[in-house]
This record gives sequence, structure tokens and C-alpha cells, in this order.
Amino acid sequence: MTVLDFTYEPAPVRVVFAAGAVAALPDECDRLGLRRPVVVCTPGQAGTVRELTAGYADRVAGYLPRAVMHVPVAVADDARAAVRDLDADGLVAFGGGSAVGLAKAVALTEGLPILAVPTTYAGSEMTPVWGLTEAGVKRTGRDPRVRPRTVIYDPDLTRALPAGVAGPSGMNALAHAVEALYAPDRSPPIELLAREGIRALGTALPALVAAPDDEHRAQALYGAWLCGTCLGGTAMSLHHKLCHVLGGTFDLPHAGAHAVILPHALAYNAAHAPDADAAVARALGEPGGAGAAALHRLAAAAGAPRSLAALGMREQDLDRAADLATRDPYANPRPVTRAGVRTLLQHAYDGERRL
Repeated sequence: MTVLDFTYEPAPVRVVFAAGAVAALPDECDRLGLRRPVVVCTPGQAGTVRELTAGYADRVAGYLPRAVMHVPVAVADDARAAVRDLDADGLVAFGGGSAVGLAKAVALTEGLPILAVPTTYAGSEMTPVWGLTEAGVKRTGRDPRVRPRTVIYDPDLTRALPAGVAGPSGMNALAHAVEALYAPDRSPPIELLAREGIRALGTALPALVAAPDDEHRAQALYGAWLCGTCLGGTAMSLHHKLCHVLGGTFDLPHAGAHAVILPHALAYNAAHAPDADAAVARALGEPGGAGAAALHRLAAAAGAPRSLAALGMREQDLDRAADLATRDPYANPRPVTRAGVRTLLQHAYDGERRL
């Protein structure tokens, strides 16, 4: 096997993975020296968060149940002001990508450490990537200040995750690993993590829809951790660019957009990244097949949406989406052209299996 030249910088993140691990939250706060953390979550998680922290509520500076998808700048600004008023010394992000995203937006300007407790498979808890949406445009960047210092993975916290949420969320996680396999800064360690993350999620997601159990919940969360680590260690390409446009500008659900776009983005790149396409197929148990087609079948088995139309996208907006997605240059195995992206989006809108 030929080994590529590469640079690999492991992320300095402490990971605690166990059923019931959320009970260690006070101890993990102590390890980080947090005496007055603010807990960030979505409005829908507010009751659960207060119940889980009831035994040590006196150590919590306050609760911010304000997280929403795509982190609007106005919401981030309000959260920053609230954290300053509470004289907080850290952030506990409890929930999915919205909660982690809002905590990152605060950390970006306030310099506070984050302890993340994921309850979905979003994976952003393992990355230094932040995103903010303003005037219909989602901006992203990378900054080590926003990477959580500690992540507590407790599979028990995903028991309440409905199958209709678990499937898209898992496909979102898979996207991080799939793009890492053809990223310009990929490395052998990242490729190993990506293949194992895809394998774990490929096994767990259909089971979570058909007959959810604790073993598959743990396997799915394990896969999401690995896939998130891949995103934290490599650059993003066409797939993520498209999803940021679809979410930030057209307000499509983040995980759903990932589920729909992923097979089509891999199909777009497959001829220019054949090893990545083949690795995806093998990881999903289809050696000799096409990775893009295997992802399309997995999305169906996981109950994830398979068309932009099903997510509420208007066909007349596909032209604008193609314009926005090709406005700025970025690394991708196949050259990114407006015509090529417009065709990709049409296939994703129709939900056609041209893979």
C-alpha cells in the first residue's frame, strides 16, 4: 500500500463514552475548572436539561434554551450578552447541532470553554467549525476556540430520539466521513476513522428504524463520534457547501438536507475519487458496488428524506442555489461548475436514483 504524504494533528478533546455518562457532568466541569457554566439547549430540551441538572442547579449560572437551526446572528448576539450578564466561566452545550452551534458562536467571541453533551448524531461537537447565518447567508469558519474541550457521549440520552430524526441525523454524520475520504488534507488515520464510522452507522441506522435497542443506539453514537472527528480533521467540500446554502438561505432542515444531498454529491465526485466511492461501498457492506448508490439505499432503510422537494424546497429556487454554491472557489475532487451543480440539485430535488 502506498502511503500519501500527510499532516495529522489530533484534536485535544476529552471523550467520555458510556451509558449513564451524563451523571459525570459535575465532575467533568470540575476537571475544566468550571464553577459557573451556562447550559445551552433548544427550547424543546429545556425541561429535560433542568431535570438532569436538578441535583446541582446551584452550580449552574443560568440556562439558555434559545438554540435554533443555522445559528442566526441575532440569536448569537443575544446569547453572548446573556452569558456576559451571568458572569459565566464556561458553556455546557446539551443537545444536537443547534445547541453546539450556539455555544460555539458564544465561545468565538467570549473565549469560554465548551463541554458538550450530544443527544443526536450531528458530530459538530468534535470540530473547530462554527457557522452563523445572517440575511439568508450562512458563513462558516474554523477556530480552535470553539472546539469543545470535553464531550460526554451517553447513548441513554438518544432513547428519546424519534426514528424520523435519527435517520437524517445519522446521514448527516455519515457526510462528515464520506467527504473526509476525498478531502485534499486527508490522512491515513482519518481514512481509518472514516471507514469505521461509516460501517458503524451503516449497521446501526436501519436497526434504529426497524427495532431500536440500546446496542444499536450506542453503535450509532460511536459512529457519529468517529465521523465528527473526521470533519474536525479535514476540509469541507461540495457536499457541505451545498448543505450550508440550502440551510442558511432556504431554511431547509440541516440533517434532512445532508441526507438528501450526500448520495448525489458522492455521485458527482465518484469518477474523480474512485477510491473514496469504493471505500464507502465496502464500509456499507457492498464491495464491488458504487458508494453513492449504497448511500441512497441506506437513506431509504434509515427512513431519511430522499428529495429536496420533500423538504419543502421550491424548484424555482434551484438556479439561485446553484449560483450561491459556486460563487466562491473551494477544494473538491471534481471541478465545481455551475452547470454540474445545477444538474446535481435537480436530481436531488426529484429524488431520482441516478447514481
